[in-house]
Amino acid sequence: MTTITAAMVKDLRESTGAGMMDCKAALTETAGDMTAAQDWLRKKGLSKAAKKAGRVAAEGLIGALTKGNKGVVVEVNSETDFVARNGQFQGLVKMIAQVALDAGTDVEKIKAAKVGSVTVETAISDAIATIGENMSLRRAASLEVGQGVVSSYVHGAVIEGAGKMGVLVALESAGKADELAALGRQLAMHVAAANPQALDPAGLDPELVKREKDVLADKYRQQGKPENVIEKIVESGLKTYYKEVCLLEQAFIHDTGKSVAQAVKEAEGKVGGPVKIAGFVRYALGEGIEKQESDFAAEVAAASGKK
Repeated sequence: MTTITAAMVKDLRESTGAGMMDCKAALTETAGDMTAAQDWLRKKGLSKAAKKAGRVAAEGLIGALTKGNKGVVVEVNSETDFVARNGQFQGLVKMIAQVALDAGTDVEKIKAAKVGSVTVETAISDAIATIGENMSLRRAASLEVGQGVVSSYVHGAVIEGAGKMGVLVALESAGKADELAALGRQLAMHVAAANPQALDPAGLDPELVKREKDVLADKYRQQGKPENVIEKIVESGLKTYYKEVCLLEQAFIHDTGKSVAQAVKEAEGKVGGPVKIAGFVRYALGEGIEKQESDFAAEVAAASGKK
């Protein structure tokens, strides 16, 4: 029996663009014959992914799934928004979220996990070959509490549990699960709308805080304020900044007359016990991906064979 080495799999992957597990299967089926393995992948339609691998995939769907005290959110990208309305792609996103709930949030582990007789990576490659666009599992995150609930909210949902933005909020409490879930959903909606950067000031990136302090200090220095006055103004300005970017200090979108911390405290009566926000995750589709600018006229000319 021919030994299939990592180097062989790497070479086949580079020449075809197919997934790692698919390349290994192809080499196994063809006793390590590289040319035959390439043909095997072509027959399966898997090597088609290679032609699309260089395209920027910044559209797609965010999938969110919760189960009791645990929840996951995943981002699966495609090239165009049109694919987000494709039933096969929607099913793929929901399947990946389900796998992540058990397999964890390491992208490579999710792709290697099996669903029936195929891996998630193979399922993605199959979808690329069938739908005709580059796709990728970009990232995944999860929240879990020992006692309490994890609630979710999907904004711009195209199907249940998948849309343009996904939010998870974890609440620790021994109170009523149904009341906790309702509060969690309200908080998840708030996170979607207000986009907090951290739970409280202690959770903020120190570099962000320093930059805010420097901007405020320089502003008032230019106005000729003395240093001792500037220090007090900066401290006051930071308090305002925290109200803008820290979840617990933000004005609650469902009742702007109170902060999120106050709203949670008031909800404890209905819940029947203390409630603590243990964490939150907010995924917005395509954030941080540099999209390619296209010249539509040039694309049309290229398609017609003209320059």
